[in-house]
Amino acid sequence: MYRIAALVSLMLLSACALPRSGPIASEIVGESNVPEDIQVQVVDRVSAKNISGWPKSGWHGHYHWFARSPGPKSRLIQTGDLVTLTVWDNQDNSLLLGPAERSTPLRPVEVTEAGTIFVPYVDDIMVSGLTPYQAREKIQGQLSPIAPSAQVQIDVSPGPQNSVDVVTGVATPSRLPLADRNVSILSVLAQSGGVSDALENPLVRLQRQGKSYEIPLDSLLKDPSKNVIVRGGDQIIVEEDERYFIAMGATETERQVFFNQENITAMEAVTMLGGLDAARANPQGLYILRTYDSDDVRSDVTGPNQQHVVFSFDLTKSDSLFGASAFQVQPGDIVVASESAVRPAQAAIALVGSLFAISNVFN
Repeated sequence: MYRIAALVSLMLLSACALPRSGPIASEIVGESNVPEDIQVQVVDRVSAKNISGWPKSGWHGHYHWFARSPGPKSRLIQTGDLVTLTVWDNQDNSLLLGPAERSTPLRPVEVTEAGTIFVPYVDDIMVSGLTPYQAREKIQGQLSPIAPSAQVQIDVSPGPQNSVDVVTGVATPSRLPLADRNVSILSVLAQSGGVSDALENPLVRLQRQGKSYEIPLDSLLKDPSKNVIVRGGDQIIVEEDERYFIAMGATETERQVFFNQENITAMEAVTMLGGLDAARANPQGLYILRTYDSDDVRSDVTGPNQQHVVFSFDLTKSDSLFGASAFQVQPGDIVVASESAVRPAQAAIALVGSLFAISNVFN
């Protein structure tokens, strides 16, 4: 019997030391385990609202995009476009045509930086900023003193300022000419063969006049108001959204989790991980660890009191559940689901019960 008692003690000690995939709550926020330079912030409905006004960490806090503003169908001639004129004249002694000719195409000319093209017998004519129809009328009007019956046909091949560059992340990156001033970004992506299937969580980035705008492809596809009109000179880059948070502890999975939408709440993060492990997790101990920039530290409620903050959630309380549904996870956060301290004790009780069953057999 003494040998059985000794074995019971040994198994109890072994049960207490069973391997765990994460810490228990007291190991994270116990009074003796939290250094003075780490703030522990309990999250509920009120605190979640205050925290939403704190400085963002890991990125600038939201995607930058702009409102859709449809443009006219007509195209404007810009510097770098190629203009080809065809002159028609039925006069036998026309200065522009030979004796047997009724029309002649002039050599294509590029619109200069000054916005002009050279027309024989007329000299330079300003065409930049005009529609092809307006340019035709202007050229024909200036030709009329030397060729009263002449008619002008104009053809414009778009240059860089009337084209967009689709740089990467699509099937066929290329420079695409714009048919008019009302071409949408989704139309451009479609003309480029669509977004590459190799990209996970694609992010569409548009660069224009030294500014950069970005939006998740999923948001772009779902919201017609986001399908903005591109401009000549725009550059479009499709890449993976590199924002992520880290999950560890008693969740169904431990991994690096990339953002699949602009904002992810604490509750959504738990759902993305498959929920808490029912056999191991302590629903009273969900934690999110975050590091702020030193400049973000505040002495009031407008920001964190320390650079390192542990946000604490008790998912057994409705107030905390509402808080978790409003609390936004930031890139670089560590989401920790603590282990239940009860589970090792239950394991120990089960082991003891098994041992007494074995003892009864021998007795």
